[in-house]
This record gives sequence, structure tokens and C-alpha cells, in this order.
Amino acid sequence: MEDIIKFDTISQYNAFNKQETLHPLISLVYLDKAAPRQHRKLHYSFYTVFLKQIYCGDLRYGLSNYDYEEGTLIFLGPGQVIGQNSDEYYQPQGVALVFHPDLLHGTSLGRKIQNYNFFSYSSNESLHLSEVEKQIILDCFAKINYELRHAIDKHSKHLITANIELFLDYCTRFYDRQFITRDTVNTSVLEKFEEHLNSYFSSEKPLKLGLPAVAYFAENLHLSPNYFGDLIKKETGKTAQEYIQTKVIEIAKERVFDKSKSLSEIAYELGFKYPQHFTRLFKQRVGVAPKEYRLLN
Repeated sequence: MEDIIKFDTISQYNAFNKQETLHPLISLVYLDKAAPRQHRKLHYSFYTVFLKQIYCGDLRYGLSNYDYEEGTLIFLGPGQVIGQNSDEYYQPQGVALVFHPDLLHGTSLGRKIQNYNFFSYSSNESLHLSEVEKQIILDCFAKINYELRHAIDKHSKHLITANIELFLDYCTRFYDRQFITRDTVNTSVLEKFEEHLNSYFSSEKPLKLGLPAVAYFAENLHLSPNYFGDLIKKETGKTAQEYIQTKVIEIAKERVFDKSKSLSEIAYELGFKYPQHFTRLFKQRVGVAPKEYRLLN
């Protein structure tokens, strides 16, 4: 029994789901038409979006908090794996939009695909849709499906990718709405982030591990780095990296008053590998170098 089922091409995924291939680089797969199957880990070499109902067992994403129950969108970038192995059988449901990176070459979408951070969110950071939002998504799918069934002409690639781009832009708007409607949850994450920051810099971790990366706090808060970064940006107006740097400078402004320590010692204690990097960041944020700040105050 193979541990992971890999799909390198769109046609492979269509065959797995007993669906006709209308285009070699993109497909809308209606999963309820597929045969019942066992739970398996699945690896996709292309972009994959699932429109599912809450608690659909075939993805096993374990939702714990959601806003709407009309549908859930789960995004996977090329190379991601979802699911788990089990002897249990299930009937897949929902719709999958799958498209290969090669489809995007030379298109507007190809130039901005990296801006859609939700393709690297964890599956439990899914987008939960209202009824109106779900209908908009289905309308986008219908336009893509129309183009797939239309005879290929000089307009096909542009219209297909333009409709995928429209769909993803709507998803960006809906995620922004979700960040707002989850304000209580987001505030809790921000508070925990602040606690972790204070704890990190009050320990010896900066001296041992250096300056903390965004991924360090995302992992401690059980979030993907991109979702965590987008959440912090929406809540504070700063990137997570900027927020960390602000905290570093706040602490540094206090510690430079301790004249029993050299500025180099303070830099190392804050996690800087080189004192000159500390000086550069401090001057950039405060307007004067640490030495001048110490003398001025």
C-alpha cells in the first residue's frame, strides 16, 4: 500500500476521480461523481482548491472554529500533501479546482500568483463562506467550466486565467472579511504573540538562538507562517517581522541605559549576531545610534 498517492498531472487526477480531461492544465472536478475510496495522503504537483461542506471526512482537516456553514474553501500550493492513511472508505463530496503552474506562464495571474498567501495556509485555516459568498464562488466556477467546454480559440487561455484570477481576488476579499469577523480569536492570537515575545526576550533564548523568526512564533501558536503574518498585518497594520523589530527596539531603548554593559553585549543579549546590525536597526527606527541615545538620555 502506497503511503502517499502523487498526482503530477491534471489528467492523472481526473482519471483518479473518473472525470473527463477537457484541458491538460486545468480541471473542475466534481468529487461526488468519483468512486468511494479509502483515506490516503494525497500529494499534488499543481494548485488545488477544494470547495467542501463543513466536516467532510475525506480531508480530515479538523475544523475547530468557523464563521459560516455554507461551504469551506481549502487551498493547496504545488507540492503540498493533505489527508491521512486509513482503512476507512468514504464518498468524496464537493468540487475541486485544479490548475497546473504551466497554465499561468505569460499571464497576469502568473505575475501575481505568489501574492495569494492562502495557498500556503494550513488546512485548518480554511476560508468559511456565507451563502452569498458561496454563490459568487460557484458563479466563478461556472464561467471557468463554460470556457473548458468551449472550443479552444485564441481567447481561451486569457479568459480561463482571468476567471481564476477573479475567483482568487474574491477569496482575498472574503479572507479579509473572515479576519474581521474573527476579531475575538485574532485578538487572542495577538495577545499570545505578545506574551511569547516578552517571554522570549526575558529568557536566554536570544543569546542562544538569535533573533526570533516569524516562523518561530507561528509554530508556537499552531499557525502557518503566512496565515499568522496576514493576521498580524490585519490586526496591527505591521508585518509580523516589523512587530518583532518594534519589540526589540522597545527593549533595547531600556537596556542601553545600563552602563554596566557595553552596547555590543546588549546587542548579543538581544540576539543580534553582529553589533553593527543592532546599531543599524536602532538608528533606522529611533533616528540616532544606540551610543548617541545613551548620551542624550
